Amino acid sequence: MTVHNLGLDNSIFNYFISELRNIEVQKDPMRFRKNLERIGEIMAYEISKGLEYKEQEIKTPFGSLSMSLMQEMPVLATILRAGLPLHQGLLNFFDRSENAFIAAYRKHHKDSTFEIKLHYMASPDLGGRTLILSDPMLASGKSMLLAYNELLCSGKPKHTHIVSVIASTQGVEFLKNNLAGNNCTLWVGAIDNELTSQSYIVPGLGDAGDLAFGQKLDI
Repeated sequence: MTVHNLGLDNSIFNYFISELRNIEVQKDPMRFRKNLERIGEIMAYEISKGLEYKEQEIKTPFGSLSMSLMQEMPVLATILRAGLPLHQGLLNFFDRSENAFIAAYRKHHKDSTFEIKLHYMASPDLGGRTLILSDPMLASGKSMLLAYNELLCSGKPKHTHIVSVIASTQGVEFLKNNLAGNNCTLWVGAIDNELTSQSYIVPGLGDAGDLAFGQKLDI
């Protein structure tokens, strides 16, 4: 699996990442959501460079010309609820895409352990299509793998682009090991080295869903 870390290059992209991490800027949830959306747009632009193109004739009011245009819109999938702003950024650019949604949550136990549960999925036919699956945080990688496998119930994509803003080293290695041979590409904005026993990325940014939409009750 190829991994693209956009944060390794100097660009305004890293400014958006820095604001997501900044504990003071995080106090503005609208700003937090907007930065996730901006990052989704940049990811969409970068992913678009590797899609299939074909020359097409375009008529203008004064003539015509040939342009190389994308042949199909990818299907955009995200994991609720944290993935919604990042998904919107991707959708702003791939604005004719069909969409898929998966609801996942952490089922906490009394011994402080938890397991990841999926309880909703809606998707178009994915057979032979390009899929972009997004979630802001790639911690252990288990929820991303569960979501990917659930989406396969709707058909096997010809290529899957996985998009996360911040990943852990462990999460990246987990996906590499478990998605080898599945024709997947991983796009991230940063890779952090530490993962806590509760699967939170350090330094990370905290709980993206809570920062975007408010705190929730753990169940």
